[in-house]
Amino acid sequence: MTDQKNLLLAIAISVAILFGFHFFYELPRQRALQAEQARQQALVEQQAPAGPAADPTLPQATVPGQAPGSETVVSNAPPAGPRERTVVLGETQRLKIDTPRIHGSVNLRGGRFDDLTLANYRVTPEPASAEVVLLAPTGSESPYFAEFGWIGAGGLPANAVPGPGTEWTASGGPLGVDKPVTLTWDNGQGLVFERVINVDQNFMFTVTQRVRNNGAAPVTLQPYGRVQRIGTPTTSGFYVLHEGPIGVIDGVLQEPNYTDLKEDGAEQKFSTTGGWFGFTDKYWLVSLVPDQGAQINARLFHQRQAAGDVYQFDFTAPALTVAPGAAAESTNRLFAGAKEVNLLEEYRDSLGIPRFNYAVDWGWFYFFTIPFFHALDFLRGLVGNFGVAILVFTVLLRLAFFPIANKQYEAFAKLKKLQPKMEEIRKVHGDNRERMSMEMMKLYKEEKANPLGGCLPILLQIPVFFALYKVLFVTIEMRHAPFFGWIQDLSAPDPTTLFNLFGLIPWDPPAILHIGVWPILMGVTMWLQQKLNPSQPDPVQQKVFMALPFIFTYMMAAFPAGLVIYWTWSNLLSIAQQWFIMRRMGVKVT
Repeated sequence: MTDQKNLLLAIAISVAILFGFHFFYELPRQRALQAEQARQQALVEQQAPAGPAADPTLPQATVPGQAPGSETVVSNAPPAGPRERTVVLGETQRLKIDTPRIHGSVNLRGGRFDDLTLANYRVTPEPASAEVVLLAPTGSESPYFAEFGWIGAGGLPANAVPGPGTEWTASGGPLGVDKPVTLTWDNGQGLVFERVINVDQNFMFTVTQRVRNNGAAPVTLQPYGRVQRIGTPTTSGFYVLHEGPIGVIDGVLQEPNYTDLKEDGAEQKFSTTGGWFGFTDKYWLVSLVPDQGAQINARLFHQRQAAGDVYQFDFTAPALTVAPGAAAESTNRLFAGAKEVNLLEEYRDSLGIPRFNYAVDWGWFYFFTIPFFHALDFLRGLVGNFGVAILVFTVLLRLAFFPIANKQYEAFAKLKKLQPKMEEIRKVHGDNRERMSMEMMKLYKEEKANPLGGCLPILLQIPVFFALYKVLFVTIEMRHAPFFGWIQDLSAPDPTTLFNLFGLIPWDPPAILHIGVWPILMGVTMWLQQKLNPSQPDPVQQKVFMALPFIFTYMMAAFPAGLVIYWTWSNLLSIAQQWFIMRRMGVKVT
């Protein structure tokens, strides 16, 4: 009766795990993915031709040097809601951006980067899918922009320096690789401002601000940069992934989140030499990269405005005094693009940007995760497919763990060989658990068997599993990377499901019934591996262990297909290795 109660309890716990996993992991993941795809589809529209200038209609957050909320609003009142992207883009004169990797424009009102799409990245794996939208102008859905400018000091009037409403004049265009464009504005008070914008072949903009003093008195100006997003973005909602404000301040990685920023309410202020800071999404980054030799002051804050939650990361550089007839300049950078690992590392090394590759959330096991990624990337270069690279990498991992795994399987084989004697002890002393345990320990000692001998190798492989999971989950190189057949995205779950006979029935089951081919194969290999292991002494434990393949099949159905393929292939290699060892030791394989 007690065993039956324990069995029922074990089944209840297993069912609770299944449904808990579904509601706390699978549903949030599906909702976040659907929301992000819907947001991207809503944001992407065909670029509208430049139209006549019109006044912006949304309030702006503060520029550095002002207290939050103190900036003068350039508009009358905020609109009732966001307008179409094409409409907003057509309201101001714009400098077109056209490179092999990014499309968009610079708003000549304010000179801000507020229109950017990624030419090589699509919302879905479909080739005709819309380009991923990264930056969007105020007034549209989810405004997100970056800009650089000057703050007047020493009593200089506010209208003496360019601001959000300044109309810049472009020297040409479009802006492209090795095709810089100069923006110019004369304040009519003796100061002429220039802004030279360069963009490389990837995602890095270099902005050189110059000011010429044609007046009769010296002026003091302070360069600044800011990146701002309006509205709290949809995040994946995973504990293992950081999405939100990010930066490296004096060599230390800072990762505050949106929720804490809203609840805290206070400005976060930093002082650093160089570094970088901005906002990260799972695969994308918009980051200010100030002069790496300059001592700057940075701040991060949140405001609640009529337009929504406003998040801003900004910095101010040391002030420059410009004598009459003289000029001064300040050069800073803006990264706006995909978090490609090799590219981030190249910028880190060539531009001296500290820990720039840590824009990718490598996690606690970064000492595994980073080498694992580079190994997979190298193998992908050899075999031409990330899925095949995972299979080859798994073989290499098995070879690395071969000595440890051998000890594990030898321990299992020895216990399997002792199974008849153990069953005899259970029959004789089944009613006296204390005596049965003593006889079991005596048997283990005589035969030099260790019932825990197989546990340590498993524990050693857990960090490896999580590190590989991180690689598959957070690196953009895995996004939309195909394998074979129906697996067209290794970073997404297997799209097939048992409950419509893998597509034969024209029915789309709910997420709770989504169990694909690869998770089922993984469950089968897990069940086969259990058959090779020694059975549990307790019948109830046996039944619980028998249920584990089914539980893991359901759980792994929501994981990236690449990880499920790794686990399935790893199980097959383990089965082959364990079967060979058991045959060598004369253990009957059943």
